[in-house]
Amino acid sequence: MTPFIAEIIGTMLMILLGNGVVANVVLKGTKGNNSGWIVITSGWAFGVFIGVVVAGPISGAHLNPIVTLGLALIGKFAWSEVVTYVIAQIIGAMLGAFLVWLSHKDHFSFTDDEGGKLACFSTGPAIRNYSSNLISEIIGTFVLIFVIFYLSGPDLSIAGAADAKIGLGSIGALPVAILVWAIGLSLGGTTGYAINPARDLGPRIVHSLLLKGNSDWNYAWIPIVGPVIGSSLAALVYVLLS
Repeated sequence: MTPFIAEIIGTMLMILLGNGVVANVVLKGTKGNNSGWIVITSGWAFGVFIGVVVAGPISGAHLNPIVTLGLALIGKFAWSEVVTYVIAQIIGAMLGAFLVWLSHKDHFSFTDDEGGKLACFSTGPAIRNYSSNLISEIIGTFVLIFVIFYLSGPDLSIAGAADAKIGLGSIGALPVAILVWAIGLSLGGTTGYAINPARDLGPRIVHSLLLKGNSDWNYAWIPIVGPVIGSSLAALVYVLLS
């Protein structure tokens, strides 16, 4: 398996299980309907865990463009591989979202709440205030990336793209799952804590293709710009402190 394929599969599994738990909680008639935010955040943490376990030994299991960006900014990932990783992550996110739709197809048809159905694909704000929503995504992403830098260790080095296993996979799946769970529990209630542009954009595209409802493209820039800023700030602070 190549790093490109590993990022696709790892991201696909993360989205399948992460958005799958949202569908189980939100969609009408499922056995997990209305089981709550704790279930959603726990499901996302386990989704991250599974994705990292599978992709970690091959690609480092970035599974997130801003993890790739952050590592490149601090010199721990080759810039020449950044675009390849991001493309793989978006493809994987789209595949995962498609599988969520396929496995819950009857429940999507049974559910009238269009906002709820969109939530099974992409994030949205609890209170729509773009400046506040942007700040929420920046803070959540900063925490994610800043902690990852310290978990992965400041003394690791890269010999080349083929050896670039300095992402989520290199620090162990469990600490990352706990980190994502903590962010979701503490900071995720405002925007749904995308903290990952591929996780939001890929499934949003799939929603627009399959359900053909309102995919809320007016909001879609927040889960992209916020994480990019948050990752960049985390890299800056990390370098200054180092």
